Amino acid sequence: MSTPAVAARPHRVAVLVLDGLIPFELGIPARILGGARDAYGERLYSVRTCAAVPGRIRTDADFTVNIEHGPEELATADTVVVPASHELGPVFEEGRLTAPLERAFSVIRPGTRMVSICTGSYVLAAAGLLDGRPATTHWKNVEHFQRLFPRVRVNADVLFVDDGDVLTSAGVASGIDLCLHLVRRDHGAAVANDVARGTVVPPHRDGGQAQYVRRPVPDTQLASTSAARAWALERLEQPLTLRELAERSSMSVRTFTRRFRDETGVSPGQWLVRQRVERARQLLESSELPVDRVAREAGFGTSASMRMHLQAVLGVSPTAYRRTFRTDE
Repeated sequence: MSTPAVAARPHRVAVLVLDGLIPFELGIPARILGGARDAYGERLYSVRTCAAVPGRIRTDADFTVNIEHGPEELATADTVVVPASHELGPVFEEGRLTAPLERAFSVIRPGTRMVSICTGSYVLAAAGLLDGRPATTHWKNVEHFQRLFPRVRVNADVLFVDDGDVLTSAGVASGIDLCLHLVRRDHGAAVANDVARGTVVPPHRDGGQAQYVRRPVPDTQLASTSAARAWALERLEQPLTLRELAERSSMSVRTFTRRFRDETGVSPGQWLVRQRVERARQLLESSELPVDRVAREAGFGTSASMRMHLQAVLGVSPTAYRRTFRTDE
């Protein structure tokens, strides 16, 4: 009879807030990361909120919040999350940290995972953590951000950027996408899906923030590509062509391609690859199917094709991914 494994301590998350914080984004780490549980119902993350100077913190709403914890929380954190603020002051105007923020960042241990939500990316950039690295921020601030921090490789089209130990998200609700990604990366798709169901949000959103940039309002009488996407999701294992997808929406290939990108932020081909990668991840985690069979079920045809796409998207081979995330019950 095997003895139960001793549960590891929860991963420590410190949420560093600033005056002018946006309450919606402040709540994302606690709701998503704090909602992650293991098979025994134990918390996988311990989430604590702190400030460079504890006390009453202004919000962009008609109330303040009282933050009890100071930067000492940062000294023991495994992950630090910086939500957005609309009062960044010198950080936003000059690209430099204030003295209290400099002192706060000085206690963060080397190797701590750093995460920003929306304009929290300005704080990471001002601290020099994004120099030479890919990152994103709210689409409204992309041009200003790039001018202020020219050494950062800004990607304006994505919902978040995972660069290993530094992760940045785009505007507002993309913090949910990023935190779900952290749960998925740390503990696998099953745990992330449970959190998403409990939060009543999709576990993975299609496209990037480009789809939310203001464009001329489309004619509401024009058809959507959603039916074709739903049809494709039921047939990912089959060789789907662009012409077939366009016909499901009663459109020409050219019109369908343009409308698809407007609605999802990516091309039909990119979308299909993403969905097949997600299907492969689920099968690698939750089944004992051989890799060749997973490749066929996910629509890649061959294990070589699946290996190429997983390597490009996830940076690992199917076998390495299964070894990392497969959980035997």
